[in-house]
Amino acid sequence: MQIVVLGSAAGGGFPQWNCHCAGCRRAFAGDPAARPRTQSSLAVSADGESWVLLNATPDLRQQILNAPVLHPRREPRHSPISAVVLSNADVDHVTGLLVLRESYPFTVHATRRIQAVLAGNRIFDVLNRDLVRREPLTLDRPAAVTGPQGPTGITVEVFAVPGKVALYLEEGVPDVGAETEDTVGLRISSGDKSFTYIPGCARVTPALADRLRGAELVFFDGTLWTDDEMIRHGTGTKTGQRMGHISVSGPDGTIAAFAGLGVRRKVFIHINNTNPMLLDDSPERAEAEAAGWTIAHDGLALTL
Repeated sequence: MQIVVLGSAAGGGFPQWNCHCAGCRRAFAGDPAARPRTQSSLAVSADGESWVLLNATPDLRQQILNAPVLHPRREPRHSPISAVVLSNADVDHVTGLLVLRESYPFTVHATRRIQAVLAGNRIFDVLNRDLVRREPLTLDRPAAVTGPQGPTGITVEVFAVPGKVALYLEEGVPDVGAETEDTVGLRISSGDKSFTYIPGCARVTPALADRLRGAELVFFDGTLWTDDEMIRHGTGTKTGQRMGHISVSGPDGTIAAFAGLGVRRKVFIHINNTNPMLLDDSPERAEAEAAGWTIAHDGLALTL
């Protein structure tokens, strides 16, 4: 199974178009230790021919340009992209579907809740339903990921993780940390190989820890280094917890939560532009790597 990181940053990418924080300044200036990143997404394939996207970001066109495995291969039109699997309905994970509107067949797999969000917004009707199938996924039930030519060789199991509804769907005070179909993790498998992709998660519960224990590979939410990071930087007014993201550091953070789980390879993804972990020469990067974590970058390729 082949895995390519199409994008590794959180919403807005790195550098964010309107951000003048220290990290973004370095990225805009071309500092090689502040490598630019697009918004979080993976591509996975069982055979190197048919590819499945895990989330579809606003940067998808650029991500396709940057990934030769996703380039068209036949005239007059072609795409190796057979399907898209969604982990939530956040803007930075679904708007890339609009990039795929040029009358080419593929399948969108998502929970019924996420499918309902797409169905309730008519802009997604630009995806011709005669060509683009929408397949519902049931929590904790493995399902074959299918494309226009049938099975892709990839199986997905979606499972609820602590999170919340997408920002644009909030009404009043959201139930942050709820485990519903709005925010899910994806267990991706092919044959006897599997990995888990969780780009958004509010906390590591005992049940989630048990699910991840001993895993070969986990991509996990690396949005913020500290809970009040955006407030301190003056780039936002909400804590990470309020946005549905666990912090990387601290006694209740991800590094601590994963310390005893025996995950063979741990990769942080969905990293916010304010997170110093993005900078190759930061002490925070060194701390994460010393704890056994890889910091994802666009173009990172792995094989299981």
